[in-house]
Amino acid sequence: MLQSDIDPEIAAQHAAELAEKGLTFMGIEVFDATNFWMLLLRFGFNLLVCWIIIQFFYYRKSRRRDYYFTFMLFSVTIFLLLFLLQSIPMQIGFALGLFAIFGMIRYRTETVQIREMTYLFVVIGISVVNGLSMEVPYISVIAANLLFLLIIWALESTRFLRHTSTKIVLYEKIELVKPEKYDDLIADLKERTGLEITKVEVGHIDFLRDAAYLKVYYKATSDEINTIDSITRFS
Repeated sequence: MLQSDIDPEIAAQHAAELAEKGLTFMGIEVFDATNFWMLLLRFGFNLLVCWIIIQFFYYRKSRRRDYYFTFMLFSVTIFLLLFLLQSIPMQIGFALGLFAIFGMIRYRTETVQIREMTYLFVVIGISVVNGLSMEVPYISVIAANLLFLLIIWALESTRFLRHTSTKIVLYEKIELVKPEKYDDLIADLKERTGLEITKVEVGHIDFLRDAAYLKVYYKATSDEINTIDSITRFS
């Protein structure tokens, strides 16, 4: 091919395309500045939102470091998984598949309380939103995350939804579980437990052992969640 046969415009266009693609290795681009900074920006934003939820809403009451660890790693894993695989045509079906996989696992080593399950679902949901919303305007993404924070704050705040603590009590004074002895039952429980009891529900009654299971509702002295209130006996 002679030098005169080369079209300068085609050569310039080809050179521009190579410059846009950047350095490649085995057909895969080595570095994409736009994608890299987008990853860091969205990862930092997602991590910040999840950390605020876990640190200031969940951990402030539960003080469970094991779930703190779990929630944060779930957030990081789900976000990076969806962000890096977003070019693959999986989209929402793949995201929902993650929930199905998690549903099969279900942390079978111990019973997970509903509050922990809810926060885990929220963390996964936020990470999915932030990881897949590449075509959504920044303002909409930020607004969605702020709505998460606002609703969780409102539900956790005692101004809007006051938390009532409960205990399961094995009670031996079976004569006081009668409906007409309700006031005496509450007075006895207040004296023996020192709690500000507001309501008592009578459950299983064992006449052979003269005992009954009671569910006691009381006003907690602090905002911390007691994770063993529902335990009635040692296994």
